[in-house]
Amino acid sequence: MTNGQRAGLGHGPVRANVGIGQVLAELRQEFPDISPSKIRFLEAEGLVTPARAESGYRRFAVADIERLRFILTAQRDEYLPLRVIKQRLDALDEGIPPEPDVVTRSELLEVTGADEEILGELEDYGLVRRARHYGTEAAVIVRAAVALREYGIQPRHLRAVKAAADREVSLIEQVVAPLARQKGSREPALRAALDVAGHIARLHATLVEDGLNEAGLASGAPAAGTPQIASHVPGLRSASGR
Repeated sequence: MTNGQRAGLGHGPVRANVGIGQVLAELRQEFPDISPSKIRFLEAEGLVTPARAESGYRRFAVADIERLRFILTAQRDEYLPLRVIKQRLDALDEGIPPEPDVVTRSELLEVTGADEEILGELEDYGLVRRARHYGTEAAVIVRAAVALREYGIQPRHLRAVKAAADREVSLIEQVVAPLARQKGSREPALRAALDVAGHIARLHATLVEDGLNEAGLASGAPAAGTPQIASHVPGLRSASGR
């Protein structure tokens, strides 16, 4: 398999003619932390294999750049370790469905920047299921909890968020129950559940943003008589009382 075919992710073979500087220029706006050393590290780990010119310089095909974008997105949005990302890429290279992404407890702590204390609390409060292996949803939840802790928001404060999510799930289950009881394919019930969930998520986000606007804490126009406040306030510790 050629380099262009192996790295394709849906692309056909592409002539490798782009230097590492051009790769950085293309990816840096979306991934500000990208650097030559990071690309070399990903190459050393076998996740990307650019061609080499006679001079020895790396030459990247369009497919290589897309492969790098895939890796960086999985790291940024799903907090996946390289081992899991490589499994995904290998499955895509071979044209087979990838296995469900799972990480060990130590990998979960590493990719999210969490410690045992916060992970244990998230498990105790039911935000993350205690297990030997964790899915990508757990990584997203743990990473969010780590970020919120910087503002004094502890896992115990997030119980209200979990309770609200559980109520929304119960509402969706009630709505799609008639479709789920019908014989035959479950596809109509699944489509309806996703559609309702999307509307609820947009409604929730809009209500929160509207509330922040009224409090003068969002980028929208503040309520009459309310002084405008920056949307990001470093050091806000109201949730913990500190």
